[in-house]
Amino acid sequence: MPSYAFRILNVFAESTFGGNPLCVFEDGRGLDDATMQALALQFNLSETTFILPSEAANAYVRIFTPGYEMVFAGHPTLGTANVVRDLAQTGDRLTLEFKAGVVPVTAQGDVWTFTAPHRGQPRTRPAGIPDADIAALLGLEESDLLASPMWVDTGTDQFLVPVKTPEAVRRAQPDGGRMDNWPDSLQGRKNAYVFAFDSARPDRVLSRYFFFKPGGGVAEDPGTGSACANLGGWLVASGHALPAEYEVDQGEAVGRPCRLRLAVGGNGDIRVGGRVVELGRGTINL
Repeated sequence: MPSYAFRILNVFAESTFGGNPLCVFEDGRGLDDATMQALALQFNLSETTFILPSEAANAYVRIFTPGYEMVFAGHPTLGTANVVRDLAQTGDRLTLEFKAGVVPVTAQGDVWTFTAPHRGQPRTRPAGIPDADIAALLGLEESDLLASPMWVDTGTDQFLVPVKTPEAVRRAQPDGGRMDNWPDSLQGRKNAYVFAFDSARPDRVLSRYFFFKPGGGVAEDPGTGSACANLGGWLVASGHALPAEYEVDQGEAVGRPCRLRLAVGGNGDIRVGGRVVELGRGTINL
Protein backbone atom coordinates (compact mmCIF):
# COMPACT_ATOMS: atom_id res chain seq x y z
CA MET A 1 0.00 0.00 0.00
CA PRO A 2 1.79 3.17 -1.17
CA SER A 3 1.86 6.13 1.19
CA TYR A 4 2.22 9.81 0.33
CA ALA A 5 3.56 12.43 2.72
CA PHE A 6 1.84 15.79 2.99
CA ARG A 7 2.17 19.02 4.96
CA ILE A 8 -0.44 21.52 6.11
CA LEU A 9 0.55 25.20 5.98
CA ASN A 10 -1.06 28.60 6.39
CA VAL A 11 -0.05 31.23 3.84
CA PHE A 12 -0.29 35.01 4.26
CA ALA A 13 -0.55 34.26 7.98
CA GLU A 14 0.25 36.89 10.58
CA SER A 15 -0.73 34.42 13.34
CA THR A 16 -0.77 30.64 13.74
CA PHE A 17 -4.40 30.22 12.72
CA GLY A 18 -4.59 33.12 10.28
CA GLY A 19 -3.83 32.96 6.58
CA ASN A 20 -5.10 30.69 3.84
CA PRO A 21 -4.70 26.92 4.50
CA LEU A 22 -2.82 24.77 2.01
CA CYS A 23 -2.00 21.07 1.70
CA VAL A 24 1.25 20.16 -0.07
CA PHE A 25 2.09 16.59 -1.12
CA GLU A 26 5.87 16.20 -0.99
CA ASP A 27 6.13 13.78 -3.94
CA GLY A 28 3.29 13.42 -6.42
CA ARG A 29 4.95 10.74 -8.54
CA GLY A 30 2.67 7.73 -8.96
CA LEU A 31 -0.53 9.75 -8.58
CA ASP A 32 -2.74 10.12 -11.63
CA ASP A 33 -4.91 13.16 -12.33
CA ALA A 34 -8.07 11.58 -10.92
CA THR A 35 -6.35 10.68 -7.64
CA MET A 36 -4.87 14.16 -7.27
CA GLN A 37 -8.32 15.61 -7.79
CA ALA A 38 -9.82 13.15 -5.30
CA LEU A 39 -7.20 14.07 -2.68
CA ALA A 40 -7.92 17.78 -3.15
CA LEU A 41 -11.60 17.05 -2.57
CA GLN A 42 -10.75 14.89 0.45
CA PHE A 43 -8.83 17.72 2.14
CA ASN A 44 -11.41 20.25 0.91
CA LEU A 45 -9.06 23.23 1.22
CA SER A 46 -9.08 26.00 -1.35
CA GLU A 47 -6.03 24.38 -2.98
CA THR A 48 -3.86 21.27 -2.68
CA THR A 49 -0.52 20.99 -4.49
CA PHE A 50 1.63 18.10 -5.68
CA ILE A 51 5.42 18.40 -6.10
CA LEU A 52 6.92 16.68 -9.15
CA PRO A 53 10.33 16.71 -10.89
CA SER A 54 11.05 19.51 -13.38
CA GLU A 55 13.73 19.99 -16.03
CA ALA A 56 13.12 23.76 -16.08
CA ALA A 57 12.92 24.62 -12.36
CA ASN A 58 13.55 23.28 -8.87
CA ALA A 59 10.17 21.54 -8.98
CA TYR A 60 7.08 21.18 -11.13
CA VAL A 61 3.89 21.93 -9.19
CA ARG A 62 0.31 20.96 -9.96
CA ILE A 63 -2.49 22.80 -8.18
CA PHE A 64 -5.99 21.42 -7.56
CA THR A 65 -9.01 22.97 -5.94
CA PRO A 66 -11.73 20.55 -4.74
CA GLY A 67 -13.35 20.92 -8.17
CA TYR A 68 -10.68 21.49 -10.82
CA GLU A 69 -6.99 22.01 -11.65
CA MET A 70 -5.49 25.51 -11.85
CA VAL A 71 -2.65 26.69 -14.08
CA PHE A 72 -1.34 29.07 -11.39
CA ALA A 73 -2.30 30.39 -7.97
CA GLY A 74 -0.51 32.59 -5.46
CA HIS A 75 -0.81 31.08 -2.01
CA PRO A 76 0.00 27.56 -3.31
CA THR A 77 3.15 29.00 -4.88
CA LEU A 78 4.43 30.43 -1.60
CA GLY A 79 3.46 27.47 0.58
CA THR A 80 4.89 24.94 -1.85
CA ALA A 81 8.12 26.93 -2.13
CA ASN A 82 8.50 26.67 1.64
CA VAL A 83 8.26 22.87 1.38
CA VAL A 84 10.60 22.63 -1.63
CA ARG A 85 13.24 24.68 0.19
CA ASP A 86 13.13 22.22 3.08
CA LEU A 87 13.10 19.08 0.94
CA ALA A 88 15.70 20.09 -1.65
CA GLN A 89 17.79 22.44 0.50
CA THR A 90 17.64 25.07 -2.24
CA GLY A 91 18.28 28.08 -0.05
CA ASP A 92 16.14 31.20 -0.23
CA ARG A 93 16.02 31.51 -4.03
CA LEU A 94 14.29 28.94 -6.18
CA THR A 95 12.02 28.53 -9.17
CA LEU A 96 8.79 26.58 -9.54
CA GLU A 97 7.29 25.42 -12.81
CA PHE A 98 3.52 25.62 -13.30
CA LYS A 99 1.30 25.15 -16.33
CA ALA A 100 1.36 28.97 -16.55
CA GLY A 101 5.18 29.04 -16.72
CA VAL A 102 8.24 29.21 -14.50
CA VAL A 103 7.91 31.46 -11.45
CA PRO A 104 10.84 32.81 -9.39
CA VAL A 105 10.31 32.69 -5.62
CA THR A 106 12.47 34.19 -2.87
CA ALA A 107 12.39 34.14 0.92
CA GLN A 108 13.47 36.21 3.87
CA GLY A 109 12.98 33.82 6.75
CA ASP A 110 9.36 32.69 6.64
CA VAL A 111 8.19 35.52 4.34
CA TRP A 112 8.04 34.33 0.74
CA THR A 113 7.61 36.39 -2.44
CA PHE A 114 6.81 35.29 -5.99
CA THR A 115 7.15 37.22 -9.23
CA ALA A 116 4.02 36.96 -11.37
CA PRO A 117 4.51 34.88 -14.54
CA HIS A 118 3.22 37.56 -16.94
CA ARG A 119 5.56 39.18 -19.46
CA GLY A 120 5.14 42.82 -20.51
CA GLN A 121 1.73 44.43 -20.27
CA PRO A 122 -0.85 42.44 -18.29
CA ARG A 123 -3.64 41.00 -20.37
CA THR A 124 -6.94 42.81 -19.82
CA ARG A 125 -10.40 42.76 -21.30
CA PRO A 126 -13.65 44.57 -20.54
CA ALA A 127 -16.44 43.12 -18.43
CA GLY A 128 -18.87 42.81 -21.30
CA ILE A 129 -21.86 43.86 -19.17
CA PRO A 130 -22.84 47.32 -17.83
CA ASP A 131 -21.27 48.65 -14.63
CA ALA A 132 -24.70 49.01 -13.02
CA ASP A 133 -25.45 45.31 -13.58
CA ILE A 134 -22.10 44.27 -12.09
CA ALA A 135 -22.70 46.42 -9.01
CA ALA A 136 -26.17 44.93 -8.58
CA LEU A 137 -24.78 41.38 -8.82
CA LEU A 138 -22.51 42.28 -5.89
CA GLY A 139 -25.27 43.90 -3.83
CA LEU A 140 -23.76 47.34 -4.47
CA GLU A 141 -24.75 50.57 -6.21
CA GLU A 142 -23.10 51.78 -9.40
CA SER A 143 -22.00 54.85 -7.43
CA ASP A 144 -19.87 52.52 -5.23
CA LEU A 145 -17.59 51.72 -8.18
CA LEU A 146 -14.27 53.54 -8.43
CA ALA A 147 -13.83 52.56 -12.10
CA SER A 148 -15.29 50.09 -14.56
CA PRO A 149 -14.51 46.49 -13.60
CA MET A 150 -12.25 44.52 -15.94
CA TRP A 151 -10.65 41.14 -16.40
CA VAL A 152 -6.92 41.09 -15.63
CA ASP A 153 -4.51 38.22 -16.25
CA THR A 154 -0.94 38.10 -14.91
CA GLY A 155 -0.97 34.32 -14.58
CA THR A 156 -4.66 33.44 -14.37
CA ASP A 157 -7.53 35.73 -15.30
CA GLN A 158 -9.81 37.19 -12.63
CA PHE A 159 -12.51 39.84 -12.55
CA LEU A 160 -11.33 42.95 -10.71
CA VAL A 161 -13.93 45.30 -9.23
CA PRO A 162 -12.48 48.55 -7.81
CA VAL A 163 -14.78 50.32 -5.35
CA LYS A 164 -14.41 53.67 -3.65
CA THR A 165 -14.24 52.73 0.02
CA PRO A 166 -13.34 49.82 2.32
CA GLU A 167 -16.90 50.07 3.61
CA ALA A 168 -18.18 49.14 0.16
CA VAL A 169 -15.82 46.13 0.10
CA ARG A 170 -17.30 44.97 3.41
CA ARG A 171 -20.84 45.48 2.10
CA ALA A 172 -20.33 43.44 -1.08
CA GLN A 173 -22.30 40.20 -1.23
CA PRO A 174 -22.74 38.37 -4.56
CA ASP A 175 -26.16 36.98 -5.36
CA GLY A 176 -25.69 33.23 -5.73
CA GLY A 177 -29.09 32.91 -7.36
CA ARG A 178 -27.96 34.98 -10.35
CA MET A 179 -24.90 32.95 -11.29
CA ASP A 180 -25.99 32.72 -14.95
CA ASN A 181 -25.74 36.52 -15.23
CA TRP A 182 -22.13 36.64 -14.09
CA PRO A 183 -19.34 36.95 -16.70
CA ASP A 184 -17.04 33.98 -17.27
CA SER A 185 -13.26 33.78 -17.08
CA LEU A 186 -11.37 32.31 -20.03
CA GLN A 187 -11.52 28.98 -18.16
CA GLY A 188 -15.29 29.27 -17.83
CA ARG A 189 -15.20 30.18 -14.12
CA LYS A 190 -16.99 32.96 -12.29
CA ASN A 191 -15.19 35.12 -9.74
CA ALA A 192 -14.83 38.66 -8.45
CA TYR A 193 -11.98 40.42 -6.65
CA VAL A 194 -13.47 43.47 -4.93
CA PHE A 195 -10.95 45.98 -3.55
CA ALA A 196 -10.58 49.52 -2.26
CA PHE A 197 -7.69 51.77 -1.31
CA ASP A 198 -7.81 53.05 2.27
CA SER A 199 -7.76 56.85 2.27
CA ALA A 200 -6.78 56.86 5.96
CA ARG A 201 -3.78 54.60 5.25
CA PRO A 202 -2.54 55.24 1.71
CA ASP A 203 -0.34 52.13 1.64
CA ARG A 204 -3.21 49.73 2.51
CA VAL A 205 -5.84 47.97 0.44
CA LEU A 206 -8.86 45.98 1.65
CA SER A 207 -9.97 43.15 -0.63
CA ARG A 208 -12.35 40.22 -0.88
CA TYR A 209 -12.35 37.39 -3.42
CA PHE A 210 -15.61 35.64 -4.30
CA PHE A 211 -16.05 32.62 -6.54
CA PHE A 212 -18.99 30.53 -7.65
CA LYS A 213 -18.63 26.88 -6.66
CA PRO A 214 -19.11 24.21 -9.37
CA GLY A 215 -22.07 22.74 -7.49
CA GLY A 216 -23.71 26.11 -6.95
CA GLY A 217 -23.46 28.88 -4.39
CA VAL A 218 -20.81 31.50 -3.67
CA ALA A 219 -17.67 31.00 -1.57
CA GLU A 220 -15.09 33.50 -0.31
CA ASP A 221 -11.34 32.87 -0.35
CA PRO A 222 -9.33 34.09 2.66
CA GLY A 223 -6.18 35.13 0.78
CA THR A 224 -5.71 35.10 -3.00
CA GLY A 225 -2.16 35.72 -4.20
CA SER A 226 -2.97 35.46 -7.91
CA ALA A 227 -5.71 38.08 -7.52
CA CYS A 228 -3.29 40.31 -5.60
CA ALA A 229 -0.90 39.96 -8.56
CA ASN A 230 -3.76 40.93 -10.84
CA LEU A 231 -4.29 44.01 -8.66
CA GLY A 232 -0.71 44.85 -9.59
CA GLY A 233 -1.69 44.30 -13.23
CA TRP A 234 -4.65 46.62 -12.73
CA LEU A 235 -2.30 49.31 -11.41
CA VAL A 236 -0.14 48.94 -14.53
CA ALA A 237 -3.12 48.90 -16.92
CA SER A 238 -4.72 51.89 -15.19
CA GLY A 239 -1.62 54.06 -15.54
CA HIS A 240 -0.96 54.22 -11.81
CA ALA A 241 2.28 55.86 -10.72
CA LEU A 242 5.03 53.26 -10.42
CA PRO A 243 6.86 51.87 -8.52
CA ALA A 244 4.15 51.18 -5.94
CA GLU A 245 3.90 49.08 -2.79
CA TYR A 246 0.83 48.09 -0.77
CA GLU A 247 -0.17 45.85 2.09
CA VAL A 248 -3.38 44.08 1.14
CA ASP A 249 -5.73 42.79 3.83
CA GLN A 250 -8.09 39.95 2.94
CA GLY A 251 -10.02 37.27 4.82
CA GLU A 252 -11.56 39.54 7.46
CA ALA A 253 -15.11 38.50 6.55
CA VAL A 254 -14.40 34.75 6.87
CA GLY A 255 -12.41 34.88 10.10
CA ARG A 256 -9.07 34.05 8.43
CA PRO A 257 -7.16 37.36 8.32
CA CYS A 258 -4.47 37.47 5.64
CA ARG A 259 -1.78 40.05 4.95
CA LEU A 260 -0.43 40.14 1.39
CA ARG A 261 2.48 42.31 0.31
CA LEU A 262 2.25 43.74 -3.22
CA ALA A 263 5.07 45.52 -5.03
CA VAL A 264 4.97 46.74 -8.64
CA GLY A 265 8.26 47.87 -10.14
CA GLY A 266 8.81 50.74 -12.51
CA ASN A 267 9.20 48.18 -15.32
CA GLY A 268 5.86 46.57 -14.46
CA ASP A 269 7.25 43.51 -12.67
CA ILE A 270 4.75 42.34 -10.06
CA ARG A 271 5.73 40.67 -6.79
CA VAL A 272 3.40 39.25 -4.14
CA GLY A 273 4.55 38.02 -0.75
CA GLY A 274 3.43 36.82 2.64
CA ARG A 275 4.36 34.82 5.69
CA VAL A 276 4.13 31.00 5.61
CA VAL A 277 3.48 28.95 8.76
CA GLU A 278 3.77 25.15 8.73
CA LEU A 279 1.23 23.53 11.07
CA GLY A 280 1.72 19.79 10.67
CA ARG A 281 2.64 16.74 8.62
CA GLY A 282 1.13 13.38 7.87
CA THR A 283 0.74 10.57 5.34
CA ILE A 284 -2.07 9.24 3.19
CA ASN A 285 -2.26 5.51 2.41
CA LEU A 286 -3.77 4.59 -0.97
